[in-house]
Amino acid sequence: MKQISILGCGWLGLPLAKALKVNGFSVKGSTTTQSKFSTLEAFGINPFLITLSAVESALDSKNGTGSIEDFLSGSQTLVIDIPPQLRGKNSDSSAAGEKIFVEKIKNLIPYLEKSTVENVLFVSSTSVYGEVDGSITEETIPKPDTESGKQLLEVEILLQNNPNFKTTILRFGGLIGEDRNPVRFLAGKFNLENPETPINFIHQMDCIGIILKIIFIDSWGKIYNGVSPFHPTREAYYTQRAVELALPLPHFDHSKPSKGKVVLSEKVEKVLGYSFIKNNL
Repeated sequence: MKQISILGCGWLGLPLAKALKVNGFSVKGSTTTQSKFSTLEAFGINPFLITLSAVESALDSKNGTGSIEDFLSGSQTLVIDIPPQLRGKNSDSSAAGEKIFVEKIKNLIPYLEKSTVENVLFVSSTSVYGEVDGSITEETIPKPDTESGKQLLEVEILLQNNPNFKTTILRFGGLIGEDRNPVRFLAGKFNLENPETPINFIHQMDCIGIILKIIFIDSWGKIYNGVSPFHPTREAYYTQRAVELALPLPHFDHSKPSKGKVVLSEKVEKVLGYSFIKNNL
């Protein structure tokens, strides 16, 4: 039985772990909350309490044996699915301007180099492309304009340039799920910008499907965009979803030209042979 470690069993990591278990994998999963242990254990996932640190020791880790080495031991693949948790355009991640997320991954890497892990899948974001216009593919040069985008790109480069393991980068668009849709934050609001800008979303089911496909066919050392081939305008999409969910309609400002990009995922379909499940989000 193949074993996989998932760093970050949250909104995406937990259902991914469950899907891997269904497909015959042994899974070690990390959480930053002790209370989630029972949930992970209920699905046959071996839980570890791990918090990445940007300073001093690389990690605070504990479970029955209590070490990051144990979390990685025996796993051929590591999935890194933890958000930078940074906010603000062109802002520093701390008062001192520290690259906190980058430092956390830098502190993790020495453990990776000494482990059995041969392949890393890093869940990144289309935010690394920045706010540009036109069609975006994996060949587009990233130009991030937010702090989180900048640090995600730096981590991508750190991992892919490490010769001790092969890293595949998966850049997801906006994450959508049965319990997650941004229309809830925009309902009833006025003067929303960019009404004609296309959306670049992906459903949780397709996120998991793409990750499984990468693992199943051993597609390592690659970069993939993960965005549904469904790009209605922001106004059309959010208005329709608000009606469906009986929410107050959002109101858009048409006084300025709309800007935005269309992120294409043709590589996922052609190279991985993946067919999107949720085309209508």
